[in-house]
Amino acid sequence: MPRIVKRTKQEPYRLVLGGEEKYLCQCGLSKNQPFCDGSHKGTKAEEPGKLYWYDEGGQRHECADSFPGIRAF
Repeated sequence: MPRIVKRTKQEPYRLVLGGEEKYLCQCGLSKNQPFCDGSHKGTKAEEPGKLYWYDEGGQRHECADSFPGIRAF
């Protein structure tokens, strides 16, 4: 099922737990939540102020201004 994600970061959050490095997803696209799977790399070309949605294949789509119930931030 496609999801609309309001991305807040374009990179994961790095943690060191018990001497082991872990990366937490901050873009909302990882299929390995809450951990990063590298999906954030696809957000690099997003334009600020525009709203996008990603289908299950990871393809980015721009939301139309008239997308029901959604507004760009």
